[in-house]
Amino acid sequence: MIRDEVYNFVRLGPLTSELDNSEDGDEAFDEMEQALHAIEKPVTDEEAHLLLGSFGEDNSFGLAWTLLHLIESAPSPPVTSEPPPGSNPWIERMWVRYRNSLTD
Repeated sequence: MIRDEVYNFVRLGPLTSELDNSEDGDEAFDEMEQALHAIEKPVTDEEAHLLLGSFGEDNSFGLAWTLLHLIESAPSPPVTSEPPPGSNPWIERMWVRYRNSLTD
């Protein structure tokens, strides 16, 4: 089951870039920040997989880390195989974190 808060966040698209200095970019960032913080941990595995598509290419002023930690609150790791070359850097980061957890 996917909660409305997750759908509301995902429908906004990928996280805004730190390079977007426009007023529209500021408004989009504020909306995304509010929507992301409205999602309570833990997320379900299904929600985590849906949220993976919300990463942008950069840190989005820290929102990407918040999103990563939210996704990692799922019962199962959402990224358990190496992503193909050129994948989103946040998906690659999640793969490395998963792989490193196997050596603990």
